[in-house]
Amino acid sequence: MNNKLRQLIGYHEFWLGMLILLLAMGLSLRTSEFLTLGNLTDVATSYAILGILACGLFVVLIAGGIDISFPAMTAIAQYVTASTMLAHGGNLISVFAVAMAVGLLLGMVNGLLVYLLRVPAIIITIATLNLFYGLLVWFTGGTWLYGFPDWFMNGINWFSFTAADGYEYGLTLPLLCLLGTFIVTGFLMNYTRLGRQIFAMGGNRESAARLGINLRGLHLRVYGYMGLLAGVAAVVQAQTTQSVAPNSLVGYELTVLAAVVLGGTSMSGGRGSLTGTLLGVLLLAFLQNGLTLLAVSSYWHMVFSGAIILFSVSATAWNEKRKQVKGN
Repeated sequence: MNNKLRQLIGYHEFWLGMLILLLAMGLSLRTSEFLTLGNLTDVATSYAILGILACGLFVVLIAGGIDISFPAMTAIAQYVTASTMLAHGGNLISVFAVAMAVGLLLGMVNGLLVYLLRVPAIIITIATLNLFYGLLVWFTGGTWLYGFPDWFMNGINWFSFTAADGYEYGLTLPLLCLLGTFIVTGFLMNYTRLGRQIFAMGGNRESAARLGINLRGLHLRVYGYMGLLAGVAAVVQAQTTQSVAPNSLVGYELTVLAAVVLGGTSMSGGRGSLTGTLLGVLLLAFLQNGLTLLAVSSYWHMVFSGAIILFSVSATAWNEKRKQVKGN
């Protein structure tokens, strides 16, 4: 029993979970709105796009890479999908198909460039971030899109019910996409040969190549998966906001990166868990929602978020160093 407890305490996810629990308890004592069904549903819906993109970035980081361009990929997929929908109509299946196809293509461009140029991935994806955004604004003139069909505006609301507060709740499109993304990503990384290859490449690229792993194909799959999820996030955000703006996700890459790193995923590759990523998303969501409920200035949101991320990363680094010392 003591060994199991000692092993549990050694996990980064354990301490992150404790921090989330303390934060939730503190916020519930300070404001009665925090633990209401309405607020928790709003949090899950509002931060669904963060969770979806965090899953994609988690896979890229595990592979030993990084992608900063996904906000631009999301914006382009969103604009192409919205334009197609307004011109030709369609349904939710066709909307997701177009968005995910655009995202996949752009993601694979990133993967091919990272593999061929052998330049740090952060340099490549910063370049494509600016390239994609620049081309999008040039082609669209910065025009917003809105006035979508009713079938898209209404979305999905399964198992709906009216609660005591008079509001209707159910499984909406953002929640279903978030749940589906976590399930698919978890299965991919934990139960497939591809997932094991991704961990292997992130752990040691040279060793993975000597084992016969196709690194070019793996780069295309990893960055392509990031693009696919950018397409999913594009549809979710358009349906949530009921509009499309070319610059709506500018700067969002840092928030997503913070959530994944906060969850304990190593930026050097090969180490991390999807559970930790989920907890990282949850912590940022609770923190920002709590500060909003407490009417704390938005400027302090960044300060508190930065402090928690710094503390978490420091704790992770210290824990890994301690394990290395014990191993020696």
